Amino acid sequence: MIGIDIVSIDRVKKMYEKFGDKFYDRFLSENEKEFVKSSQNAAGFWAAKEAASKALGTGIGEVCSFYDIKIKKDKNNAPKIKYSKVLRKKFKIKKSYLSITHDGGFAIAIVVNKQK
Repeated sequence: MIGIDIVSIDRVKKMYEKFGDKFYDRFLSENEKEFVKSSQNAAGFWAAKEAASKALGTGIGEVCSFYDIKIKKDKNNAPKIKYSKVLRKKFKIKKSYLSITHDGGFAIAIVVNKQK
């Protein structure tokens, strides 16, 4: 199961300027907000969560919300992704891999899920 998403960093920056922390509250947990130091980081997290939902074949919506997907950093500062227990069980996810990159004003994320 593979998902990919691309987000304009400028679009995320403008949304934050307009709505402030309420915008981040829409898709980030309190722990995730600690990792967001810039619009570039926020755009990467948005793209990662969208890509993760697409890897399930659902997108963000009724089956999978932004809060069903958590992003952390490992000891090397690489992004790690984890689904809620409900989604891991429903979609038989054994392991998930995440890559985020930023270039040319865009953030791009790819998620690959290995199933049981």
